[in-house]
Amino acid sequence: MNFRQAQYICTIAAEGSITAAARKLSVSQPSLSQMVRQIESETGVALFDRSSLPMQLTYAGEKYVECAQTIITASRRLENQLQDIRKENSGRLRVGISVQRSMRILPYVIPVFTSRYPDVSLEITEAGSVRIEEMLRTGDVDLMFAATDTTSAEFDYQLIEKEIIGILAGSSSGLVDVFRNGTSLSVEDTAAEKYVYLKPGHSVRSIQDYLFRKYALEPKVILETDSLEVARRVTVSSGACMLCPNVYYDDAMIDAGGVFYPLKKYENKRHYYACTRKSEVLPRFAQDMIEMVRSVLRNELESED
Repeated sequence: MNFRQAQYICTIAAEGSITAAARKLSVSQPSLSQMVRQIESETGVALFDRSSLPMQLTYAGEKYVECAQTIITASRRLENQLQDIRKENSGRLRVGISVQRSMRILPYVIPVFTSRYPDVSLEITEAGSVRIEEMLRTGDVDLMFAATDTTSAEFDYQLIEKEIIGILAGSSSGLVDVFRNGTSLSVEDTAAEKYVYLKPGHSVRSIQDYLFRKYALEPKVILETDSLEVARRVTVSSGACMLCPNVYYDDAMIDAGGVFYPLKKYENKRHYYACTRKSEVLPRFAQDMIEMVRSVLRNELESED
């Protein structure tokens, strides 16, 4: 049974005659009669009792119509769902986001997004920037929010927020006795300092490894962690140093006595982007997600000012 057969048989049953049904369906009476005979021949049973007017369903006809109505209902439901997808009101969005940023962004974005798009299935993956970038490349996420550069020809980039890379230091660090907070320093100026490292997979670790190789530095490492939050707290409490984007030098770090020195002799090209695979058309709800994230970070910046 296909949808057309289901619709035609149900219409005949509702109208009580093939002639009335043909008129309602805007088809010829002979072609509708032929279709009924074909179905009855294929099933081996009569669907209608033609001895009475209006025509009555046989027992087999009643069972056929029950099934036909299920098909019609399912087809209409599917069409409504497809129409919602065409209008971009429903679907699935798989988002990859760096862990620390998710703490700042998601509590504000998720309530607004789920309220605006209740029929969109939202899947969030939190990981380091390098891992998320690989997930975007392999198609495991649809949209990535991460600090990265714009060198991959596979991706489209939308700038969310620019970052300044600097050195976060605790108040008992030897740097504080020599340099005022906000002074631009090179990593060479920190050669005698102890360090907290982020593990490989974080964008700032990639920058750190590049600079330490460039200047042949091997500082004492007191901790290597996967958590940016742990790294900055240990750095400040231990009088150590770590490479850190300026967006994470916030009130909590200032109150704890942390100082921040922007890096000199280094032009940062890794900023916070929304990234998608090249030539992939974003549904409206995905673009709205990007705008929501941009709005959250812009409002944060304005409140700090």
